Amino acid sequence: MEPVDVAFALVGVGALLAGILPRMLEHRPLSMPIAFLGLGMLVFLLPTGLPSPDPLRWPDITTHLTEIGVIVALMGAGLKIDRPLSWKSWSSTWRLLAIAMPVCIAAVALLGWWWAGLVPAAALLLGAALAPTDPVLAADVQVGEPTDVEDSEDEVRFALTSEAGLNDGLAFPFVYAAIAIATAGLAPSAWLADWFNVDVLYKLSVGVGGGLLIGWLLGRLFFRAPSELRLARHAEGFLALAATFLAYGLVEVVGGYGFLAVFVAARAIRAAERTHEFHSVLHDFAEQVERLLTVMLLLLFGGAVIGGLLAPLTWQAAVVGLALVFVIRPLVGWLSLRGAPGRPAEHWVIAMFGIRGVGSFYYLAYATTKADFPQADLIWATVGLVVIVSAVVHGIAATPVMQLLDREGKRTREPSERGEPALDGARG
Repeated sequence: MEPVDVAFALVGVGALLAGILPRMLEHRPLSMPIAFLGLGMLVFLLPTGLPSPDPLRWPDITTHLTEIGVIVALMGAGLKIDRPLSWKSWSSTWRLLAIAMPVCIAAVALLGWWWAGLVPAAALLLGAALAPTDPVLAADVQVGEPTDVEDSEDEVRFALTSEAGLNDGLAFPFVYAAIAIATAGLAPSAWLADWFNVDVLYKLSVGVGGGLLIGWLLGRLFFRAPSELRLARHAEGFLALAATFLAYGLVEVVGGYGFLAVFVAARAIRAAERTHEFHSVLHDFAEQVERLLTVMLLLLFGGAVIGGLLAPLTWQAAVVGLALVFVIRPLVGWLSLRGAPGRPAEHWVIAMFGIRGVGSFYYLAYATTKADFPQADLIWATVGLVVIVSAVVHGIAATPVMQLLDREGKRTREPSERGEPALDGARG
């Protein structure tokens, strides 16, 4: 039995199940990530001859696989948000990004250093890697496909989707700070100025500006070009990948944050012709590709767990990871949303569902290819534990919790207050 043949069969089974399971698990307290994580563990327990997908052994492959998974998910997230960008209507998002994310990073880094015994650079990397909520594994608590009704989402799904779309890029400066400390030392004079000027100001500016420009140009090409070149007329979904890789690749080439650029470009494309049905075509294709990539990554993650990914885990590091999921994120998220749109119950749900996943793997794999971090195996084990716990706990809780909120039949703002027709319940 050749391992490559087993791999082909596994991909085929995974792709088939990716089409079947979402419908079977709909309205049930179980999620696709749980199912495929378990399947990956089962497959790699069997004597198939498949090599262990150890991210410490294959850091470059891990980086690029997770990178592709995240950017495709970011494009889909940007396209499906109906709410136009504004300071007021996105206030929940800004609070989660400006308050909750850096406080969570600081808390995890402090606990990682003081409690788990990590050196400062490794502790900061742990906090930064666990900072982004995940656009890949969080489908059950995100908004649905694009609609013609602006601002049609309930506050919970909107906040979690928009946060996941933006914090994957905004967490990058903290990763670079960890890399700088690992290479140059703790003394701020050795790295702080370059980090702030390049990794914060320049890369963030290029990420946002490049994403806006590329999205605007693609929006013109899709919806405003002469009829023979107007790509929206042809309804070709693969153009979602063209937009994804163009935005990511071009911005990365000039040194900006590609993750940020992809989400911003998606929002710019959506703004170019907000109600066009082509957005649904692009979103649906991106979602299908994202689902296939998610299946592959979860199968490999399950194999890594079986291969000993969690073996270096200490109980002190486990406490830090569990504290993030059950204490730090819920408490900090809830406090950051005080005064934001929504009811207290919605704020608690937003705070609780800070799902960690593929984005954390990407940041960790990327950083460990750029610098030598002591205790890298312990960081990987801690992140792996957090992702497993998050996938299982949030995956089981997502459906009943969201159904409970939907049954209440209340929206943050009634449709009549926006001059819109009433909707039945809350749309996701």
